[in-house]
Amino acid sequence: MQYDPIKRKLGVFFNRTPAFRKFFYRLLDMLLLRSWHIRKELRMIEQKNNGPLTVLDAGSGFGQYDYYMASRHHNWQVKGVDVKPEQVADCNVFFNKIGLKNAVFAEADLTAFNEEKTYDLVLCVDVMEHIEEDEKVLGNFYRALKKGGMLLISTPSDQGGSDVHHHDHEEGDGLSFIDEHVRDGYGVQEITDKMKNAGFSKTEVYYQYGPAGKLGWKLSMKYPIIMLNTSYLFFIVLPFYYLLTFPFVLVLNTMDVKGKHSTGTGLIAKAWK
Repeated sequence: MQYDPIKRKLGVFFNRTPAFRKFFYRLLDMLLLRSWHIRKELRMIEQKNNGPLTVLDAGSGFGQYDYYMASRHHNWQVKGVDVKPEQVADCNVFFNKIGLKNAVFAEADLTAFNEEKTYDLVLCVDVMEHIEEDEKVLGNFYRALKKGGMLLISTPSDQGGSDVHHHDHEEGDGLSFIDEHVRDGYGVQEITDKMKNAGFSKTEVYYQYGPAGKLGWKLSMKYPIIMLNTSYLFFIVLPFYYLLTFPFVLVLNTMDVKGKHSTGTGLIAKAWK
């Protein structure tokens, strides 16, 4: 399954005007269940911290979460880093165009990231599953945080989070996003141990994408991507598809965010220095 080319094409389409781009961010916030969980965690951080914060978005991509944080909190200083220079340049142009001066972007390899005691919060959304040297990166995050700072990670779990089917004919459609991941996902104990080995004194890990969330993800993301991998002509059909499925996705995502899950295909991992 080719996921990144579709994301790039969507990004180009919605980057025609600043208003279009903001609409794209809003769509991502509504459709991506991980965004629901991340925004929930960020709101909890907001409630505990009235003052300014320095934030690192490690793997900022389109700048979705940087826009969310920088537009809500003008006293937050947000730095987004990404390994792709074209993504970094695009975000800098867009944020300058809309006048959000409290968010800047830079190219960085997280395995070589060497800032120390700089950030109150490190946010890392759907990045760790792409990095082979994950323990090295976690150590870099630890050093980059101030004392008392927090690391917030969203990543697939080993309960099918990368949508890997080892027995395709038994599992169903045989489609996978594994060509973009270096691991199938993390176990709760595995990522807990790795964060503690990096030096973090306190950790908390919980499942996201329980039964309701997994179904919502299939409706909002997996099936549309399967269609677009078949033919980009399905871009024409997508608005009508979402018109039918979006109410169900909203209900399913709400159930997932409000519930607690004994298992799930995604993980939220938090750690404090």
